[in-house]
Amino acid sequence: MKKLNVLLVDDDTINRKLIKALLSHHKDIIESITEASNGAEALEYIKKDKSINLVLLDIIMPILDGKGFLKQFRSQKANSNTPVIILTTDDSKISEILNYGADDVLIKPIKEDDLLKKIEYWTQDT
Repeated sequence: MKKLNVLLVDDDTINRKLIKALLSHHKDIIESITEASNGAEALEYIKKDKSINLVLLDIIMPILDGKGFLKQFRSQKANSNTPVIILTTDDSKISEILNYGADDVLIKPIKEDDLLKKIEYWTQDT
């Protein structure tokens, strides 16, 4: 497996710091972590950086939420194989979120082992 370039999208700075800290313990699988505070910012990063090969995405955000991001992200053929794992506190909309093109969901608060299992599962062929 090649090392991952992760795009972490969450409007909550504390959540981003927590996930980044969890991932920083695993430099064997994580090459870089880019942070975005909303879906619009994330789409701009993806336009500039074609090496992103995993997206960790919050759903409820200002400017462009996770659903809006997924709709635009998945409309680009180049992004069709990039795994998107949703990080959310709201488990009532999981099937809806998966229909928008997310690959998997983790319920906050995120546990390191759960996060790593999901990452390894979705990126085993990269």
